[in-house]
Amino acid sequence: MSAIGDGRSMPTGAGLFDLPPELAIDTDVARRVIAEFVRGQLRQAGFERAIVGLSGGIDSALVAYLVAEAIGAERLLCLMLPYRTSASSSRTDAETVVERLGCAGELVEISPMVDAYFGRPDTGLVGAAGPEGLTASAVRRGNVMARIRMTVLYDRSVTWGGLVVGTSNKTEALIGYTTIFGDAASALNPIGDLYKSQVRQVAAAIGVPETIIRKAPSADLWPGQTDETEAGFSYPELDRLLFWLVDRRRSVEELEAKGFAPGLVQWALKAIAGSEFKRQVAPIAKLGPRTAGVDYLYPRRRPGSART
Repeated sequence: MSAIGDGRSMPTGAGLFDLPPELAIDTDVARRVIAEFVRGQLRQAGFERAIVGLSGGIDSALVAYLVAEAIGAERLLCLMLPYRTSASSSRTDAETVVERLGCAGELVEISPMVDAYFGRPDTGLVGAAGPEGLTASAVRRGNVMARIRMTVLYDRSVTWGGLVVGTSNKTEALIGYTTIFGDAASALNPIGDLYKSQVRQVAAAIGVPETIIRKAPSADLWPGQTDETEAGFSYPELDRLLFWLVDRRRSVEELEAKGFAPGLVQWALKAIAGSEFKRQVAPIAKLGPRTAGVDYLYPRRRPGSART
């Protein structure tokens, strides 16, 4: 079953965002496939509950809606994990999602954990990283924030008794705009095969608040930061390029003939190749006849096994 459309019908959310015609999908099919995927992954692993890190952005909001649709809001826990410089609208939008879904929601402030490591440049407080930590770049600090958030999510998943659901989309994964062992970590990912433009389309169809759909995507690394400004790309244009490059396997010459700027094509090729390590599990040096993860492969939960 494929959710890819022919681009001829008017997609849900028209006017809310720029959706390239070739990226339009059948949102009903996508939702059914994702719902069965979520239920199947939980069932296979022996779980009934799920936990999502809710940032107030469209990706995590959509995942929360999809999980609630698949297993029921009563089985979903959303954690809001702001840092002290996070935009107040991020928390407000996340709280709106929790309220509309009727799921459990908790707030965990990560500032003490991040500051304990890096220190606080505004106060001169030195953290575990030493004086050097006070001058850490925003990107480096953002990576630590992402990993601390995932640490909290996995710890809370133990007491909640559910699997951590990922919120990274296909665009981010392909160009490496993720933090390995941070937002890239999860037990399952319902939107990993949706480009950002398609995330917006499914979000509009499922009822994610318009304010979340309309706002500029941001990792919220510093005040006013946005993905497109920081990285220097437009999601609709990048999504189109990745679609023709990855899904349709077009050559560089064919892409340029379609009007894509040579510089953008080369940038995308380099980004995809350079971030391949983020999309794969760590390689294992094979020494024995059967190696875990290589030729000793089983479903997460073997038939007949039981959780205790």
